[in-house]
Amino acid sequence: MSADVLVVIGSGGMGMAIARRCGSGSTVLLADIGEVPADLVDEGFDVHTAHVDVSDGSSVAALAKTASALGRVQSVVHTAGLSPVQTSADRVIAVDLVGTAHVIEQFGAVVAAGGAMVVISSMAGHLAGGLPAEDEAAIANASAADVATLPCVQTAAAGDSGLAYAFAKAGVSALVRAAAQPWGRRGARINAISPGVIATSMGRAELDGPSGEFMRAMVAASGSGRLGTADDIASVTEFLLSSRASFITGADMLVDGGAVAAFRSGQLS
Repeated sequence: MSADVLVVIGSGGMGMAIARRCGSGSTVLLADIGEVPADLVDEGFDVHTAHVDVSDGSSVAALAKTASALGRVQSVVHTAGLSPVQTSADRVIAVDLVGTAHVIEQFGAVVAAGGAMVVISSMAGHLAGGLPAEDEAAIANASAADVATLPCVQTAAAGDSGLAYAFAKAGVSALVRAAAQPWGRRGARINAISPGVIATSMGRAELDGPSGEFMRAMVAASGSGRLGTADDIASVTEFLLSSRASFITGADMLVDGGAVAAFRSGQLS
């Protein structure tokens, strides 16, 4: 058994790409609410699997305990989430926002000195320019168990799933910023990545959904002019987990091919 543990929460396209790129030489704990693919075992990785429901704090606490029992928790990558076409606003909030709060809180108590976490968020949180200051402060200062009780969060959970998704992802940025200092006191770092339109099953479902036309227009107007790949996200994750990113914490890195830049600079027709 390796002394270092890489925890990857979510076994979709991004999660699997990240595990492949970052898992060599480590014990990989791959967790999901559903069945976890056996691909990595067949490819020679040292893989353990676990069931987790990130919207349930006790389930995330059990996962953190399992990770600690495997060795030194060096790297944590949280990719689990739901998109607007997949579910209702309340489930988006429960998984994407409250679930992230649980993961940050529970793994912040077990991550090793020198360790790092990357949370996969979304460019959706950047399109409107962020949360009102009072909402960000409320989310940043709440415990994971209390996030769902905040009035701004309850309002988002009762509304449109697309708006809830953007709110949740902006909230994730607030959580990451707030966690940077306590994680730093443990000698660890935490950052977010906000992908653009990525060619995963979730990304393709969104392209086929109500926002698909707008998303395709953003891609066409972007500097890169293409969809992203899961490996694009994995490569940035690898960097943020490494010692090369030792002075980066509390950040939310847009990895969107320039889509938000095009939108916010008025270049999207």
